[in-house]
Amino acid sequence: MMNLNTQWQMLFGMAVLVGLGGCASNKTPATADVAASRAAVTAATSAGAADLAPAEMQSARDKLMRANQALAARDYKTAQDLATQAQADAQLAQSKANSAKATSAADELQQNIRLLREELQRANATSQQ
Repeated sequence: MMNLNTQWQMLFGMAVLVGLGGCASNKTPATADVAASRAAVTAATSAGAADLAPAEMQSARDKLMRANQALAARDYKTAQDLATQAQADAQLAQSKANSAKATSAADELQQNIRLLREELQRANATSQQ
């Protein structure tokens, strides 16, 4: 049979282990979220968002930098929140960049269609004379 002192030591030991386990479980999601937001910023940059959505990209980069700082300071909750926000900003920037590219392509296509119609009209006018 354990004495009271041994029981308290075991209880304290278990509390420490549970506390350490809680810290470790917070670190893993925060680290993963920072990595995911870093990948989102890289993808947005590759999509041309720095030129086509500069405000959103700057916001994403700032939040990613602050998330990295919070991670280094072991403030995992703040790191996770900032990483999530950075990822959302980067995805918005990428969507805006993709939308701007699609709009530009559609405008160019419309211009080409207009030019082809004009050529057809000229060709028809010349052949009728």
